[in-house]
Amino acid sequence: MQFPPGAFAEQLTKLPVIGWLGAGSRESDDFRLTGFRQGLNETGYEEGGNVAIEYRWAEGHYDRLPALVADLVRQQVTVIAAAGIPSAFAAKVATSTIPIAFLAGIDPVESGLVASLNRPGGNMTGVAALTAELAAKRLDLLHELVPTATVVALLVNPADPVTDVETRNLQDAARSLRVQTHILRASTASEIDAAFATLVELGARALVVSTDPFFTNQRAQIVALAARHAVPAIYVWREYAAAGGLMSYGTGLADNFRQMGVYTGKILKGTKPADLPVQQVVKVELVMNLKTADALGLTVPMTLLGRADEVIE
Repeated sequence: MQFPPGAFAEQLTKLPVIGWLGAGSRESDDFRLTGFRQGLNETGYEEGGNVAIEYRWAEGHYDRLPALVADLVRQQVTVIAAAGIPSAFAAKVATSTIPIAFLAGIDPVESGLVASLNRPGGNMTGVAALTAELAAKRLDLLHELVPTATVVALLVNPADPVTDVETRNLQDAARSLRVQTHILRASTASEIDAAFATLVELGARALVVSTDPFFTNQRAQIVALAARHAVPAIYVWREYAAAGGLMSYGTGLADNFRQMGVYTGKILKGTKPADLPVQQVVKVELVMNLKTADALGLTVPMTLLGRADEVIE
């Protein structure tokens, strides 16, 4: 069957358009998009078939997000998919009319994204994976594995709105464990290198890496630096452990984005964000990389190993 000249292009312009707002890059968002597209497919949408996606990436520069989302607003996309807290806040400021589906690693009510979980109100809803609130538990797990580490560093991105909550939770836990903490700040690849050099100078014997999306994008760099300096580290996402990181404790990132894709599909079908309760992710996973533990000369206690949801050997 042949279409008249311009008919195919005209058909494409009639497709609903999702504006993807990512803090990372096309390459680093690959596994996020795999989950997101799966969620879309579950609600009957396929990219390039009955829905189009306009991508905007900040490449780790969060200050670019307002201009990127403003461009999506000008194009009048059907819905904005805000991948992460920095993107969600930028989208909230940019529009009060275009529906927004977000994935947030912090309490969306306490942070001001939505009015309540059951009745979000406004034009925003999404998935809340309360990863920042687990900072204290990550320190506790790391301390169980390396009880001799009385000086611990926390790597944070000062540009991430989650940083204050995560820092406060970790420092509260550190006091109860009688562990001294040092906060290392980085928002670029070169600053991550410098942070590890500082970590060594401070005599930190273990490291907690925060939930920041930029750090997830740079996980290969961070895992390599931790190995080079022989620093036991705990991370948020399984993807770190799969890349050679020692251990992770958090929700399933790919599945979080799948759920975000489902919500985006429901919005495309006409459901108002205000009528979609924010979905809370409560399942968390502990992943241990025994190969990395062995390289660090660590013996994982059976009490810890027995609680692991996944063991990488």
